[in-house]
Order: sequence, then structure tokens, then C-alpha cells
Amino acid sequence: MHVNEVRARAKTLEISGIGKMRKADIILKIQETENNTPCFGSEQRKDCPYDDCCWRGDCLRV
Repeated sequence: MHVNEVRARAKTLEISGIGKMRKADIILKIQETENNTPCFGSEQRKDCPYDDCCWRGDCLRV
């Protein structure tokens, strides 16, 4: 997902202060806001059980 799409999603969730944040940090904030495990880019990705996660493709490339 392109960073502009990530920022747009964050804005729909009314997350502020994302202007200077890295894409990965915005995604983590979105995961927290949506009450999901904030695991994007973490070591958990090696054994990730969330096959339907919308961030999965990007996460596995990190």
C-alpha cells in the first residue's frame, strides 16, 4: 500500500500527527487505533497467524 493510502486511512480514523511519521509508524498507530495487535514489521511477522491482515504484504517485505 502506498504511503498516501496509509495516510488517508489514518485520517479517516482521525489519527493526528502523522505528517512526519514513517509509513511503518503510521501503520502501527492504525493497528493500535483499530484495537489490533500493533505488530507491523516486528519479529512476529515470521510466524504471523493473521492471513487476512491488510498490511501483510507490506509487512512481509520489511
